Amino acid sequence: MTQKLEWTDLAELAERYSAAWIARDVDGIVALHTPESLFVSHGRTQTARGREALRTAFSDVFEIYPQFGVDTHRLLFGDTHWVLDWTLSFEPPGQARRGFRCVDVVEVSDGLVARKDTYVDTAEARAAMWSAQ
Repeated sequence: MTQKLEWTDLAELAERYSAAWIARDVDGIVALHTPESLFVSHGRTQTARGREALRTAFSDVFEIYPQFGVDTHRLLFGDTHWVLDWTLSFEPPGQARRGFRCVDVVEVSDGLVARKDTYVDTAEARAAMWSAQ
């Protein structure tokens, strides 16, 4: 069982993690994960384990969603995790900005992200991607 973390430690890690995503800093994101960390993108078939697989998966996110952005709705903390309710926004070249709702469940172990599950509103994602074409 993972030991309960101080709220301030989780909040500080969540802030650094969010800043790396907003900066589209793949190396910075990956550095905040444990070596065997897992990323599961529910609603898609993507699962990645380990830092190299994470690097590829996160790079793909920024390629698929040009001008990737995060609009935070809620950030909730538990003993060893946080939950982020957010909108993934993006802007294809020459087109209007659009987005879709997501929820992340981020588990922490030894001060690093051990697992990130992203749940996507697939109907909104399809509509956003369809209007991008």
